[in-house]
Amino acid sequence: MTTPVCTSASTAAVPSTQAPAYPSFAAYVRARQPVLLRTARSLTANQSDAEDLLQTALAKTYTAWERIEDHRALDGYVRRALLNTRTSQWRKRKVDEFACEELPEPDPVACAPDPAEQQVLRDAMWRAIMKLPVRQRAMVVLRYYEDLSEVQTAEVLGVSVGTVKSAVSRALGKLRDDPELDRVR
Repeated sequence: MTTPVCTSASTAAVPSTQAPAYPSFAAYVRARQPVLLRTARSLTANQSDAEDLLQTALAKTYTAWERIEDHRALDGYVRRALLNTRTSQWRKRKVDEFACEELPEPDPVACAPDPAEQQVLRDAMWRAIMKLPVRQRAMVVLRYYEDLSEVQTAEVLGVSVGTVKSAVSRALGKLRDDPELDRVR
């Protein structure tokens, strides 16, 4: 069974011989403020919002201080007040719109590349790769499309690393000289 936190929430009475964990609200705030501020900071975007949120939650706690029976559960009470307050703030948030003379348009240079142009480039590249001899084509695909190292490519094809280097170098030279790729560059 849980211990009631607030007298208005239950009819059970705490014996008067039990001393509260914190003799006053001020003592509680002095002792627990750093911990509660960290909790508030985790709920907000910046430090000043966290301080405002904690202040609001502590104000709500202060108004209920006399009703709180179990002062050992104060942190839970304040955390719940923090969360409820933050949720209320989030629900009430106001979206500001400002009128301006010019509509903000995206910078055409900063836009993402056109997918159609990217597809044209890919198609041209594959047509150029297909013109390469089979061995060079295999080495280019393994090196640059499968992202294998020169050593791994040599192992897969059963050739020396030097053969891979020279064949890939010749293949890249042919791709640079391909007139079809000149049109899309």
